[in-house]
Amino acid sequence: MSVANQVVGARASAAADGASNDVSIPAPPIERELRLDLFRGLALWLIFIDHLPQHLLTWLTIRNYGFSDATEIFIFISGYTAALVYGRVMRERGFVVAAARILKRVWQIYVAHIFLFTIFLAEISYVASSFENPLYTEEMGILDFLKHPDITIVQALLLKFRPVNMDVLPLYVALMLFFPPMLALMQRRADLGLALSAGLYALTWQFDLALPAYPNGVWFFNPFAWQLLFVFGAWCALGGAKRMSRILSSPVTLWICAAYLLFAFYTTLTWHVPQLNHLMPGIVEQWMYPIDKTNLDVLRFAHFLALAALTVHFLPRDWPGLTSPWLRPLVLCGQHSLEIFCIGVFLAFAGQFILAEASGGAGLHFVISLCGILIMSGAAWVFSWYKKVAGKGGSRAKSADGDADLAGGGA
Repeated sequence: MSVANQVVGARASAAADGASNDVSIPAPPIERELRLDLFRGLALWLIFIDHLPQHLLTWLTIRNYGFSDATEIFIFISGYTAALVYGRVMRERGFVVAAARILKRVWQIYVAHIFLFTIFLAEISYVASSFENPLYTEEMGILDFLKHPDITIVQALLLKFRPVNMDVLPLYVALMLFFPPMLALMQRRADLGLALSAGLYALTWQFDLALPAYPNGVWFFNPFAWQLLFVFGAWCALGGAKRMSRILSSPVTLWICAAYLLFAFYTTLTWHVPQLNHLMPGIVEQWMYPIDKTNLDVLRFAHFLALAALTVHFLPRDWPGLTSPWLRPLVLCGQHSLEIFCIGVFLAFAGQFILAEASGGAGLHFVISLCGILIMSGAAWVFSWYKKVAGKGGSRAKSADGDADLAGGGA
């Protein structure tokens, strides 16, 4: 009996070993960083308001108080989440699988851009013809399409032709398309990857590297320059932020960041209050201007870094407010940023149209802004509800694609 028991035990052990080899035990899920979702959602709201005509409420957005705006927030979070999610896939499944996942996401963003382009074009054309106001087509940058639709549609598919407020998705496509080899390098030598990115940024400024646009000019967001912020976000996610934690928590660093933010605030104040211009030294103006958004000016990059350093210091990861129901709409919008960004583009033009036709003042501007934010928040809640009902959150593969949602936007 003892021999029989040993044989049965051995077979059971072998069967168990075989089962353990055939079925991989899933790793515990990564705890979601709600601060990323919160600020991604906040940036979506700010972008929507910034795309409306200038009025009282637009003074609440950060672009009026410094050099950077919501665009920097999106691109940084985009690189951070991409490295966090696809870096894990690359470690567990290898380069080929991770690259395939990234390219799948590139295709999704590209399709979303073409869909957005088509609907946006139809929306503007319908409004312009129905109200007999051709200024809409010129203001939104689709006049060339109406003149030469055959050529322009091809240029749009090549990401060269883009109406107003549609420059973000092509930038994200370009950054993600070349991300797999950079991610593979940064998982081994993160500092080297960041150094190469900084080198490309320097070469862009030295030799005016850019991608051509149609019918003239270059891409509004130059991928050769903006890749630095994207890669910097990836570097932070792959351990750079942890290594910098001691420097960021230093009182000297915090005071430098605060001083720079005050300098940026005063500088932007001179743009709106000319009487303060005489207090700005001429040599500083010559060195500082123009502050180029297309090529991610160093002053914009530094302004974002200062904001990020102070935010991380005063808003810890375990801050209880992140789970507050009052901030839930922002978090939900951040978790479905691709869909909400597309909705925001439609709503922004609709708001421009209503304000132009109704000649509305501050009151109507506030109502339109509030309605747009409520619609975006409601849509994000519906997307979140549907995801739970459909059970999409259970698969690691689907979670990877979902967590790496759009994180760059804004114009």
